[in-house]
Amino acid sequence: MTNIWVISDTHFGHRNILNFKRYDGSLIRGAVFKTIEEHDETLVENWNRVVGISDHVYHLGDVVINKRSLPIIRRLNGHKRLVLGNHDIFTVEQYLEVGFEKIYGVRVWPKHGLLFSHIPVHPESLKLRGWKNIHGHLHAGVVLRGGIPDPAYECVSCEHTNYTPRLVMT
Repeated sequence: MTNIWVISDTHFGHRNILNFKRYDGSLIRGAVFKTIEEHDETLVENWNRVVGISDHVYHLGDVVINKRSLPIIRRLNGHKRLVLGNHDIFTVEQYLEVGFEKIYGVRVWPKHGLLFSHIPVHPESLKLRGWKNIHGHLHAGVVLRGGIPDPAYECVSCEHTNYTPRLVMT
């Protein structure tokens, strides 16, 4: 059986991501990684440690920040699909050339009640069907409702997954 994994916001090659901070001013990735090279290599190692070559991985956007980092995708195990994020600015052909097999705006799994997106979708889009939104974009943040995490949303920005793809289906 094929495993389905998700991850978001790897930002391969994005040196400035190490300077991003939480609302309290503490570093997010910069507290974990000293250099972007260490960051990128750790994410590749983590990915390949859990993802098999026949598994499917949905990257929920913001995969690389610059064109010279695109070849990193070839080093990653699995059948890769990209749900485009706000920083995914290259052509579909360029993403396909480096190993993504399919490109989506969003990916809907009606049978499983899941909607994969980069940015969290509006709550009304989920409420009608009782679906869950697996998304990225928020990095260390989460979707709140009434001041508590909303269970209809799950952020898989790599800060939430220990910089490792997360298994969602087998």
